[in-house]
Amino acid sequence: MVNGVLYASDGVGLVEAFDAKTGKTLWVQRPFAPTLAEAAGYSTRGVAYWPGDGQARIFGYHGSYLYALDAQSGKACQDFGEHGRVNLRFPGSDSPFHTSGGPLIVGDVVVVGGVGGGRRGGDYGDQMKSVPEAVRAYDAKTGKPLWEFSPMPAKGDPARETWGAGSADVAGGMGPYGTLSADEQLGYVYLPLKTPTPPVWGGWRPGDNLYSTSLVAVDVHTGKKVWYFQLVHHDLWHWDAAAPPILGDITVDGHRIKAVMQTGKNALLYTLDRVTGKPVWPIVERPVPQSTIPGEHSAATQPFPTRPAPLAHQGFTPDDVIDFTPQLHDEALEIIKRYNYGPAFTPPSLYDSAPGGKKGTLTMPGTDGGCNWNCGAFDPETDTYYTIAVNVVADYAAEKPTTDGATMEWRMREDDPTVWMVPGPQGLPLNKPPYGVLEAINMDTGEFRWQVPNGDGPRDNPLLKDLHLPRLGLPGRAARW
Repeated sequence: MVNGVLYASDGVGLVEAFDAKTGKTLWVQRPFAPTLAEAAGYSTRGVAYWPGDGQARIFGYHGSYLYALDAQSGKACQDFGEHGRVNLRFPGSDSPFHTSGGPLIVGDVVVVGGVGGGRRGGDYGDQMKSVPEAVRAYDAKTGKPLWEFSPMPAKGDPARETWGAGSADVAGGMGPYGTLSADEQLGYVYLPLKTPTPPVWGGWRPGDNLYSTSLVAVDVHTGKKVWYFQLVHHDLWHWDAAAPPILGDITVDGHRIKAVMQTGKNALLYTLDRVTGKPVWPIVERPVPQSTIPGEHSAATQPFPTRPAPLAHQGFTPDDVIDFTPQLHDEALEIIKRYNYGPAFTPPSLYDSAPGGKKGTLTMPGTDGGCNWNCGAFDPETDTYYTIAVNVVADYAAEKPTTDGATMEWRMREDDPTVWMVPGPQGLPLNKPPYGVLEAINMDTGEFRWQVPNGDGPRDNPLLKDLHLPRLGLPGRAARW
């Protein structure tokens, strides 16, 4: 909102301007051409404002383009790119550009994240060969490209050695699909990067695979890397660093620290000095279970923050199954006999289609994440970090190939591919509540101020309503009481 005007992306991704006091529509972005293909789209969840040099602009995404619009009229700025827009489709990709956050304005620079690497040649049977994604910057006045940062380390970068077997030459993905952040005083942009394509099976890419599933700080003027921190080594769980990097100044042991707080689908909160990238509290490498899939190279250790405690439940064991009634508990124990399971970072396992065979590995957080692109906010007056978190169980499995020439096939959500969790007994969740929580953390100490379930959840289910249960929380992305 600027000067009493609210700017937003509507349901098809076109920008609209509203009088913030009355709600009256002031203007609506017109499609680039009068065709359904140009008009159709989806909400891109964010726009950006540039005060400019006499002509304020609104920047937004529609389709695979970055648009610059006059803030007063909504008309495309003809001197930006090609008649007001820049094509963001990645060269060589068969996939459209996609993002879950708006563009970022830092001074006179527009920084664009987003994903859409896709498979080379449209071959879904060989997801290892993908188009690398990148973060790009453009001049806010002209649309001229300024720099590009590739999450895949360039030749000569020691980080490229973390991609074994020549995988750096073919791997793709890893772009940030969530919201980027920036410290304008430092001139740093913070990039929350995602998993390589594909996840679950990584036998073809031995090593830690930098800079996947990492937070990377780059110089806004050059795009050069300043520092990085990897949240997950050799990611096999699709645990993208999806949430926005949250910037805030905190006081720890009497010292004022410029911090960046980063979480993601693994629902661990990594608190770093945003100048240096060094952990505010120790982040320790701990041994984790190893893969049993032939040819896989799971990481021996993973980084665990010592503060704060995890935002969502980690791992899955029989102690986690639903226990509202003895019958539900027994049914849940029968369900999990079909799977492997274990503590945090237990890797995916082979899918056995034979009767009685194991159908993969159960774990929490699930594939949709304990935290996602909509997590995280900071109150600078109380140094409090707020977030939602989700506790649902997912199944991770790889399968011996049935496609000619395939090395390995992978699958998730074996029971029902239309949902993001493994169903429990009689349609209830497999695990104990809470299924979703709102949380507040004192970032001066790393201690939780409070945690509450974020909604009723299934407590009104006919099997549970007579138990008079408290709020159980919603197993989704909702952030409401």
